[in-house]
Amino acid sequence: MKIAAIVMFIAMYVLLIALPKKRAIVALITAAIFVITGILPFTKLPTAIDWNVLLMILGTLLLVDYFIESKMPNFVADKLLEISPNVMWVTILMSLFSGIISAFIDNVATLLMVAPVGLAVCKKLKINPVPMIISIAVSSNLQGAATLVGDTTSIMLASYARMDFNDFFWMNGRPGIFFAVELGALVTIPIMMILFRKDKEPVNSTETTKVEDYVPTIMMIAHVVFLVIASFIPEKPEITNGVICMACGVIGMAWEYFKDHDKERAVNVIKNLDYDTLLLLTGLFTVIAGITEIGVIDDLAGFIAAAGGDNLFVMFTIVVWLSVLISAFIDNIPYVATMLPVLQGVTLAMGTEPFLLYFGLLCGATLGGNITPVGASCNIAGVGMLRKEGYEVSFRDFARIGIPFTLAAVISAYIFLWVFWR
Repeated sequence: MKIAAIVMFIAMYVLLIALPKKRAIVALITAAIFVITGILPFTKLPTAIDWNVLLMILGTLLLVDYFIESKMPNFVADKLLEISPNVMWVTILMSLFSGIISAFIDNVATLLMVAPVGLAVCKKLKINPVPMIISIAVSSNLQGAATLVGDTTSIMLASYARMDFNDFFWMNGRPGIFFAVELGALVTIPIMMILFRKDKEPVNSTETTKVEDYVPTIMMIAHVVFLVIASFIPEKPEITNGVICMACGVIGMAWEYFKDHDKERAVNVIKNLDYDTLLLLTGLFTVIAGITEIGVIDDLAGFIAAAGGDNLFVMFTIVVWLSVLISAFIDNIPYVATMLPVLQGVTLAMGTEPFLLYFGLLCGATLGGNITPVGASCNIAGVGMLRKEGYEVSFRDFARIGIPFTLAAVISAYIFLWVFWR
């Protein structure tokens, strides 16, 4: 059964690459096979799906159309164009902007708030939005490990290792993982300068867009405020962030409806939601839960522990780079949950503190999702947004940006962590 599950898992990814317009169908069919064959027991299906992520995406999407229609993204785009000498620097600034935000709120929520601004910039400049939206997505993923509130895996590590918010900045007399991640973010700037070196067309903003409705922007900002506040609440339900985003989305949508009494507009918003992305994520969550259920993740963890032996440098290297590879295809949440106790046991046997391996795990598992368009929920949401605009993103298109980003960020974080935490 385990071999069959692995074969189906690989076949699914091959089909995801070969059939970019049918990704949701491929994932859902594979998920159905996993449930029917018992790889994932039907009783575990409700908990296999990450309802928190789905609700976050759905809630934010309810506001995205209103947010775009309000002209606020165009207004922000005008301001960015004012300070950017050319197209290359517009892309870089948008990426850094999304990265800063995602250090404090969920990556998916960041993508869904920043990407409309990127699309508005590209429409003004009449350029292909694919590179910019991919850069925004991978930058959002990159910064997730910077703080306790930036990503689910960060929260998991903090809970397991009893770390508080400040420990991500300074811990045991040494700079924390925040600085490793930020170093990685800085290193991506020259990478973007190389990737987008041909995009030297000058830009200018000859007009200032007038914002027609501030309510969608207020509700978008409310996402940020409430998500940050919620991150400090101990032992909150796992679905908290999703409920916050749904509440903001429903309240914002209700306000717009009662303000204009435009029923047709509300119906169109619901009709135009990105259901493909939601269904793709549902299928992937189910499949990944299936291979976790039958022990594939445990096997990978055991392999890492055995391969590292008693050599800390070898163990650290394997943890970082194998985590990058695994997280390109497997949800990093069950992987990190499995690896934390494994690494604690390994470091106890070696007689060393576990934080070097913990931080290496977090960096590798968080950044690895940037290699493929289905490696992280944020990437899937970004690709879905581009598809809605009429642009199909292939694995090759995504890897062209995602792989250099990942290598630059991981290598710099890898060196930083070894220097300060060995």
